[in-house]
Amino acid sequence: MQYLTEIAITKAQQGVFTRTELSCWIDGTLDRRNALLKRALAAREIVRIHRGLYLLAEKYLRQQIDPLCMAQRLDGPSYISLESALSEHGWIPEAVHTVTSVTAGRAKEYTTPIGHFSFVRVPQRKLYTQVRRLEGQGGVKMLGSPLKALCDYVHTHKCDWHSAAPVIESLRVDERSFSQLRQPEFDELLASYRSARVRRFLLGLRKELKQ
Repeated sequence: MQYLTEIAITKAQQGVFTRTELSCWIDGTLDRRNALLKRALAAREIVRIHRGLYLLAEKYLRQQIDPLCMAQRLDGPSYISLESALSEHGWIPEAVHTVTSVTAGRAKEYTTPIGHFSFVRVPQRKLYTQVRRLEGQGGVKMLGSPLKALCDYVHTHKCDWHSAAPVIESLRVDERSFSQLRQPEFDELLASYRSARVRRFLLGLRKELKQ
């Protein structure tokens, strides 16, 4: 086993680490650390997730890494949303192969050994309104509520939706899921989102669910 791998097994939280953390673990020059990293990568004991972000090979992990947790390490501040959040909440039946997050920064995508990650930008007054911090396998995940995920979907895909019907038709959401939504959720999101399209969706859906 490579020296760097031995260090990472004992020190890397959930098996994930950065170059900055590596510099704290190993004394010496940058060239020495780069050489150790290169040898561990060549031995396939360490996997490069993205520039400056690494993961122990699967055989050295104490538990599987949840891709939703990895999204937080790739780009932040951000939270899981759109189809990824709807799938996590059990609102849509299909498996989701791309982890989609909303970020405070620029839109970007990452293709990594553990999956594809997409980050989109949705203007909001408060990014983390109706976002829960949850412990997952491999770290922490920030998960948007189902209604927030729908708002982000409407904005990202420019949907002119004013009721539940197009949501049910386009995303195959079970109609019974809407019974989980409460008035304060609509009020919070209406105060947070700037998009006129999102606000029309929220107002239309709230009016329909009150009937």
